[in-house]
Amino acid sequence: MSLTFALQTAPSIPLTLLSCDDLGPWLSKQSERLQNWVNASGFTGAFGTSLVLPNETGGIEGALVGFGTASARVRTRFALGAARASLPAQTFHLVDELDDDVLKCELLGWLLSGYTFDRYREQKAPQAQLKCPENADARTLEAIVAGEVLTRNLINTPASDMGPPDLENAARDLAMAHGAEIKVVEGQALLDQNFPMIHAVGRAASRAPRLIDLHWGKAGPTLTLVGKGVCFDTGGLNIKPGGSMGLMKKDMGGAAAVLGLAKMIMSQGLPIRLRVLVPAVENSISADAFRPQDILNSRKGLTVEINNTDAEGRLVLADALAFADEETPDLIISMATLTGAARVAVGPDLAPYFAQSDASAQALEAAAKTVQDPVWRMPFWDPYEGMIEPGIADLDNAPKGGFAGCITAALFLRRFVTETPNYMHFDIYGWQPSAAPARPKGGAGQAARALFEALPKLLNL
Repeated sequence: MSLTFALQTAPSIPLTLLSCDDLGPWLSKQSERLQNWVNASGFTGAFGTSLVLPNETGGIEGALVGFGTASARVRTRFALGAARASLPAQTFHLVDELDDDVLKCELLGWLLSGYTFDRYREQKAPQAQLKCPENADARTLEAIVAGEVLTRNLINTPASDMGPPDLENAARDLAMAHGAEIKVVEGQALLDQNFPMIHAVGRAASRAPRLIDLHWGKAGPTLTLVGKGVCFDTGGLNIKPGGSMGLMKKDMGGAAAVLGLAKMIMSQGLPIRLRVLVPAVENSISADAFRPQDILNSRKGLTVEINNTDAEGRLVLADALAFADEETPDLIISMATLTGAARVAVGPDLAPYFAQSDASAQALEAAAKTVQDPVWRMPFWDPYEGMIEPGIADLDNAPKGGFAGCITAALFLRRFVTETPNYMHFDIYGWQPSAAPARPKGGAGQAARALFEALPKLLNL
């Protein structure tokens, strides 16, 4: 994989990013030879297309990449990333003057297009290299991409190699790399230390459930990230059909996302106190599996009636959120591949989120546009609170009726964050269903780049 910029001292070839509208004016300033070459090639500046420009001796004089039309740029993103694989194995430098935000996104797309998942077989990565323009922050861009790569790798790894112990090892490696502290509560100790729902969901699996607790930073505002780490979800006794189980290696996508975001934060040395909580479990089937109609106790003291064992993610998150809330950090963020209802509502590309603070939502959405990491706000709709109250227990983990599943899940989680006024929850998909520029089919980070960009405003840094 090639996920960094070329050295500034390397010889390089000019690379020009041209929209369809800009191609004509640019061509009018070029030699007749180049005009003839471009016209003969049929290059129009279409989004993500490329054209190598030859010199008089048959070498490469430069290259063009199409930036498309304004309407094309609304429908897709990362033109440089789309074109990278079609460029020759040369080192390039950008000669265009782009707005700072556009430049940042294009450079992120270029770097992310170098990603391949090659743990199990050799994969061909693009060979073209790019120098980082002097007016861009190469170190920060590379750190963001490294965090995204961690997230993608964790999600792409199948459950045979990414069970709760493996997710713990990944968190330990991250902690060691950045001087963070880490503690893990495992197996029976979850009951002893009052994490009953994490234990209940994971107790049927051969690999013990656990709560991973990472701390980093000594001063500054406090941020706690909570990520759903269901390493595989059979659905439990309410077993999923085969078609629905096929992507369940990605059910730890929330954990992968918060670990990727934590990597960005720590590698950049942001002046905050960071905590990451990951309940890591498998929702398996055995004689010890939790059952429909069971009533579980929670760390918060609330009782939960189980009406569907396939709604397990909110259970493990609830204990972790209650634990996070005991410290009353300045901001709690939970991320989870939680509901199919979220996908029905907004599809795979958008990350729906819930925010108690309007100011936080505004900061996030501005940042999401800046780094082209799309999010969509959903409501904590109080009138639906009654839907998660079954009567026999305090809460219902799977309200009947099928309406507003994304919202009722978020309302369920909010019941466990009572002391911290600023809480945000993300119901992500964590998967790219078909290849797109800079986003190959497979595991995908969602909302982490937007959150990283927004943190200075979210935490008043």
